Amino acid sequence: MDIAQANEEFGIAGVLSICAGAGGFPVICIDNEHAQAEICAYAGQVLSYRPGPEQQDLLFVSEHAHFQPGKAIKGGIPVCWPWFGPDPEARGRPDHGFVRGRHWRLLATEAMVDGGTRVRLGCRDDEATRALWPHPFALEIEVMVGESLDVALVSRNTGDLPVTITQGLHTYFKVGDVRRVQVLGLAGHEYIDKVASIAPDRAPADQVDVRVKQSGPINFDGPVNRIYLDTTGRLIVDDPALGRQIRIDREGSRSAVVWNPWVVQSQQMGDFGDDEYLGMVCVETTNAANDAVTVPAGASHRMASRYSIVHD
Repeated sequence: MDIAQANEEFGIAGVLSICAGAGGFPVICIDNEHAQAEICAYAGQVLSYRPGPEQQDLLFVSEHAHFQPGKAIKGGIPVCWPWFGPDPEARGRPDHGFVRGRHWRLLATEAMVDGGTRVRLGCRDDEATRALWPHPFALEIEVMVGESLDVALVSRNTGDLPVTITQGLHTYFKVGDVRRVQVLGLAGHEYIDKVASIAPDRAPADQVDVRVKQSGPINFDGPVNRIYLDTTGRLIVDDPALGRQIRIDREGSRSAVVWNPWVVQSQQMGDFGDDEYLGMVCVETTNAANDAVTVPAGASHRMASRYSIVHD
């Protein structure tokens, strides 16, 4: 993306500009009457959202995150697509699909009458994507920056045959101390416990899903990696250390993922600080596990989240 040309075509005076961010990636910077936000054109990834007088960002980005072509950015809202989790065919393709390692095209920006700002980015199939996943597609992310942060992922099947996808908005939330955080809204729902399911002495094909029913709120005192099933209601990240709740409203999704790497995995990741797990938690809007979506030829599927901050 040519930054000067992008500003001429898409800039909004006093509200939106495109600048060179970390690694030289183009970043869409928004400062409107409701909030400030940053969206990276690489990976189509929201990196920051801070509404009004809020002192802390909604989102967490690791201080060790890679901002390099072909690498995923650790933090913000990565887009997992067209599969969520490990390569479902075990062919060595990237975890969580390939679009979070690609440059996206800026399609449109718009100043809304309510003072919010809308941004649309997209990517399409090409020779490189078809080598990994042989299906035509047009994928868009729509970001609305206002009193809330609204993010929608629209998957269009531009081919002649139905296609099945799993996907996720892999949202990293900033928290004051994850040991004091509770995630609300999933009590009574069954989840796949990926920590318990992944046995180091078994090959991937021999892993068995361990399923558990959630009792009460989710607390964090060790590694958590769970896919919650058959859930559509509001989720809440209750964060007493920052004195706030993060509310998550979803559509086009019947599953949710909750993740925190805890100590050992944090130490094993080269793009994540050893103790950064204390300041983040992922609560993800997904189509995962039994929530896979089949998109007919010529049709589309919209999966979306609204994120808002409420203080005690």
